[in-house]
Amino acid sequence: MAEQPDITVVIAARAGDPVAVDRLVAGYLPLVYTIVGRALEGHADVDDVVQDVMLRVLRNLGDLRDPEAFRSWLVAITVRQVRERFRARRGAPEALVHEDVRDPGADFTDLAITRLELSGQRRETAEATRWLDEDNRELLSLWWLEASGELTRDEIVEATEVTRQHAAVRIQRMKGQLETARVVVRSLVATPPCPDLQVLTAEWDGRPSPLWRKRIARHTRECRYCSPAWNGLVAAERLLAGMALVPLPAGLLGKGALASLGASGGGLAGAGAGGGGLTGGSVGAAKAGTAISAKHVAAKVGFSLSRKVLTAALSTTAVAGGAAAVVVTQKADPPPVTTAAVVAPKTTPPTRTPKAAPTSAKPSPSKTAAPKPKPTTPKAPPVVITAKASKKKGVGVWEFAPAKAALDDVGAGWYYNWSSNNRSMPGPADVEFVPMIWGQKNVTDATLAEAKKEGDVLLGFNEPDMGGQANMTVEAALDAWPKLQANGQRLGSPAVAFGGDTKGGWLDRFMTGAEQKGYRVDFITLHWYGSDFSAAAVDQFLGYVDAVHRRYNKPIWVTEYGLMNFSGTPKYPAQAQLVTFINGTTQGMKKRSYVERYAWFGLPAVGDSVDFGLYKDGDSPTEAGKAYRAAG
Repeated sequence: MAEQPDITVVIAARAGDPVAVDRLVAGYLPLVYTIVGRALEGHADVDDVVQDVMLRVLRNLGDLRDPEAFRSWLVAITVRQVRERFRARRGAPEALVHEDVRDPGADFTDLAITRLELSGQRRETAEATRWLDEDNRELLSLWWLEASGELTRDEIVEATEVTRQHAAVRIQRMKGQLETARVVVRSLVATPPCPDLQVLTAEWDGRPSPLWRKRIARHTRECRYCSPAWNGLVAAERLLAGMALVPLPAGLLGKGALASLGASGGGLAGAGAGGGGLTGGSVGAAKAGTAISAKHVAAKVGFSLSRKVLTAALSTTAVAGGAAAVVVTQKADPPPVTTAAVVAPKTTPPTRTPKAAPTSAKPSPSKTAAPKPKPTTPKAPPVVITAKASKKKGVGVWEFAPAKAALDDVGAGWYYNWSSNNRSMPGPADVEFVPMIWGQKNVTDATLAEAKKEGDVLLGFNEPDMGGQANMTVEAALDAWPKLQANGQRLGSPAVAFGGDTKGGWLDRFMTGAEQKGYRVDFITLHWYGSDFSAAAVDQFLGYVDAVHRRYNKPIWVTEYGLMNFSGTPKYPAQAQLVTFINGTTQGMKKRSYVERYAWFGLPAVGDSVDFGLYKDGDSPTEAGKAYRAAG
């Protein structure tokens, strides 16, 4: 993350300290540039908007009541200026600058690819942003910074002036469009090219547009040659996590940028009446890349004018003298991993289900230590601790010595361990074990026979849409499905990691294929993880469950769910937040007749799972465990 000034600098700048203003502008200019550049993709007016933002900020800084809210205030101003530019462009007869005459530095995607040295799926994702709708580009500019740790969800909510739940829904839709755009980019550069796609795009002018995005995406879903482009997409959160802000371009200062800034601020030369003015030589020095001292400017022309002049002067400082504040670090593309549905940035997930021996290992979440809750963290609300046995309520369990006692204490009606048998972790006689065929390698006569002995229900593949999990194509899953179906058990769909409600997503294509082939799928299984630890997470989760049910009109099993943030800090919620989430979601699922079963991830709260599990021992639940125990 780029180093940004703390609250003491904001207070000093608000009070008129020119050195503090210098640091404030230099520290936040890269953030503003990144938001504007991505939102106004492909336009030569990015520099103008950035300078308009900084002028407004400096002009109104004295009116800022809460210095701690400076960054949120800055982001909100930036979004408003972007929207003003969008409105102005809509009214212009020629909104887009033709690529033949456009300033090469104005193409933010090219700039990001070049300056951040993007490659692989990171480059692919950057190129896909050109295909987003206008509103989604604005939202992407904010969410991209949230995923990379530069902004918080609260700052996005405040900047977009919508509710947290509405913001979550908008972000989910934007991410879906971004994923579609990534597939479009992949298909267009495939080697050798698809002959049918070449025919389809023969009349395309080569410019990304919503119409051609939809046409090409529809082709990829229906074309056997292009459909594999939907597989192996690394979650965008993983690609963006830890990426630096895009370094400021020299073009931010060139081509009249200082002159236009001076005009906006009332003029540079001669504007400092009584204070000596800012000479043409000083402006020339700024254009040449010489850092101008904020203190000298303030002494010469007075603070009021210096605030206007400093935007230009400090832009130069940020590029020529302060570039060290924008550190670019790049790593190879991470492997595809489970990501969350609806609002859940989720990167490296706990290793829940080893391929060779799913029953012999416990999950191992990322070793990065999660920050401990501050002493001011509110205590968990009181919960009824009497266990309520429930046929709906279940848990995911891995190797845990007191698992049997904990299963009995929590009042679960069922459990599973991502395996075809429970030999290594038998549960109480009155708690049903549900077997699973984890992945393609488990589709054997022996494994299927084991699963059949365990009961009347069988769970399908575990997160086949993600690398590191079952990692199967839709075609491979459909080819194997008749063998699972032949077991004669009630059969649950493959449990996708995310996008179960997305048209054209992995689950949607699987269900379409199963229907066409006359295959049986008795209920839908889902996974969900949320990184929003507020009370709004309850509705985000239930909204996703409702949306999946509307799409397929089948019973729902939620076989993994919880709150985890794998792309930022804190990684795990406080116990009080878990209690609120568990209370709300279990009540919501109890009321929904179509939700047949649900399972928390997971039962043990030991070792790496201490922050999200339910039981420290057979009769020692966490506060979250007490809430889950009381759930019906």
